[in-house]
Amino acid sequence: MTTTLDKDNMLAAYEDVRNDSSDTAWAVFKFEGTSVIVDSTGVDYEEFETKFGDDERAFGFVRVFTGDELSRRAKFTLITWCGCDVSPLKRAKMSTDKPLIKTVVQSVAVEIQTSEKEEITYDAVKSELCKVGGANYGTGARD
Repeated sequence: MTTTLDKDNMLAAYEDVRNDSSDTAWAVFKFEGTSVIVDSTGVDYEEFETKFGDDERAFGFVRVFTGDELSRRAKFTLITWCGCDVSPLKRAKMSTDKPLIKTVVQSVAVEIQTSEKEEITYDAVKSELCKVGGANYGTGARD
C-alpha cells in the first residue's frame, strides 16, 4: 500500500513552525491508515514529548533556540519515531515513508531516528543541535 500525505496541511504546519513571528515550536505528523496527517502542533516542548507512543509511527518537526547571548538562533530537527511495539513490517516501511515526509520538511539541522523517549527530550535534542550549530562564543568567564 502506498503512503499518501495530507501535504497542504502538513506544509502549513511546517511553515508555521519555521515562522519567526509564530509561537508554534513543533508539529507532529502521524499515520491515519495509509495517510500521514498533521496530528498536532504546539508551543510547549513537554507536550511535544507526550505525542510519541510505543505502538506508533510518527514524525516530529521541532524548533529549538541555540547559541549564546551573542548569537541566539533557531535550529530545526526532524524526529522519525518508531515505537518499540510497532510491527516489523510497519517498522520497515518507515524507510520508504521518510523520503515522502522530506518533500514537506526540507530544511533541518539534525535528524533523529529513534524509539527511545530519552532521545527526544528537550535537552537531548538541544545537545544534538549544539553539536552542529557552530561557534558559541558567549561572554562567560573562562577557565
